[in-house]
Amino acid sequence: MSKTAFIFPGQGAQKAGMGKDFYETYETARQVYDQASRWLGLDMKALCFEENGRLDLTEYTQAALVTTCLAMEKVVEEQGLYPDVTAGLSLGEYCAIETAGGMSLEDAVTIVRKRGILMEQAVPAGQGSMAVVLGMEADTIEKITDIIEGVSIANYNCPGQIVISGKKNEVSLASERLKEAGAKRVLPLNVSGPFHSAMLTEAGKELGKVLEKAELSPLKIPYVTNVTAQYINSINETKALLEKQISCSVRWQQSMEAMIADGVDTFVEIGPGKTLTGFLRKIDRTVQIYNIQTVEDLEKVVKAVKQSQIS
Repeated sequence: MSKTAFIFPGQGAQKAGMGKDFYETYETARQVYDQASRWLGLDMKALCFEENGRLDLTEYTQAALVTTCLAMEKVVEEQGLYPDVTAGLSLGEYCAIETAGGMSLEDAVTIVRKRGILMEQAVPAGQGSMAVVLGMEADTIEKITDIIEGVSIANYNCPGQIVISGKKNEVSLASERLKEAGAKRVLPLNVSGPFHSAMLTEAGKELGKVLEKAELSPLKIPYVTNVTAQYINSINETKALLEKQISCSVRWQQSMEAMIADGVDTFVEIGPGKTLTGFLRKIDRTVQIYNIQTVEDLEKVVKAVKQSQIS
């Protein structure tokens, strides 16, 4: 039996104009943006739709991206397309949990706003960094990073693409050793902090205090967590996992492999960009992969997925 997963991108996918056509076309999407504006005291239309200097700042990016992805997702379901399981890369996991029924829209938007601020403030500028390693096996990267204190793997994105994170000098040292060991390329990332490293442990603890106050709901469908790449069926695990997620590796490749092993053969990426679609094509080219980032995409994808489910 065919299974469908909704997957949601993380920070870096944002772009000016994202979701604007959904806002202009669907009342459901308008409500999401307008509610988010009231909850956060921010003009989400200006933040998401217009060229501005704030969209790429972590403290604004996270709320903007989650608002956009969930505005789109609500419309997708309104068109009659539903997932059997969800997942999201880092920040996108909040969209996955909300879609799975475990978190209210208001909590998803307000918590990620606080998450973005905590992550932005976690490490003084210039002390941490991240780099993407291309063309090297994960076990080789692990052997090198394991012996350099202060650097670790942040993201297992897909075969041939892994991100390292940590203290600036240690990331530079690891980058040189990885190149010496045969990595095709090691490129520094233009980010504001060493995300998904031990340097963000305290930010995770502060986020835990925010999560304590949230009232989560029983899951209607499972989601797959970044922390362990396992299916989560009980909402009781979610708060602890989200606290850990800030400083733990994002096991995205392993998450997709777990879904595929469970029989998921159709993936729908919802949100700006096609980053996750690209990762999936490197993980398993046999699955069906669709991307929804515009209203035009929506109409084509809903029709195509429904037809594939019938056949």
